[in-house]
Amino acid sequence: MKKIIVLAVAAIFIAGMFFGSATASAKEYKIGYVDLAKVFDEYKKTKDSEKNLEVKGKAKEVERTKMVEELRKLKDEQALLSEKAKVEKQTVIDNKIKGLQDFDKTTRDELIKERNDMLGLILKDIEKIVTEYSKANGYDFILNSRMLLYGGAEYDLTNEVLNKLNK
Repeated sequence: MKKIIVLAVAAIFIAGMFFGSATASAKEYKIGYVDLAKVFDEYKKTKDSEKNLEVKGKAKEVERTKMVEELRKLKDEQALLSEKAKVEKQTVIDNKIKGLQDFDKTTRDELIKERNDMLGLILKDIEKIVTEYSKANGYDFILNSRMLLYGGAEYDLTNEVLNKLNK
C-alpha cells in the first residue's frame, strides 16, 4: 500500500512539474507587420535614386542617338559612292554598328548593376530601421505583409517605419 501511495504522489509531482512548466513557459509575443513594397516605394532615398538613374539613362540615350545619326549619315554617304568605295564604307559602318551594340550592352549592364546596388543599400536601410523600431518598441516579430493571409490594421507598422526612414 505504501508503494502505491508513493507512486501516486510521485506521479502527481511529475504531472505538476510538467503542466506547471508548460504554463510557465507560455509567453505572449508582440507581433506586427510592414508592407515592404509600400515602404520601398515611398522611401525618399528610393525616389532620389530612381531620379538619378533616370538622368543617367537619358544622358546615355542622347549619346546613343548621336551614334545612330552618325550611322545614318554613313549609310547615306555610302549610297553615293562607287562599288569599291561602298565596300570600304561598309567596313566602317559595320564597325560603328558593333560599337553601337557594345555601347548598348555596356550601358544596360552598368545601369542594371547600379540599380541593383542601390536596391541592396535601400533594403539594408529598411531592415536596419525595422530592427531598431522593433527593439525600441518591444516587438518579438515583424513580418512582411506579403507573407500574411490576414493582418489586422492595428498590427500594421508601415507608416511608423516610413516616418523613421524619411526623417
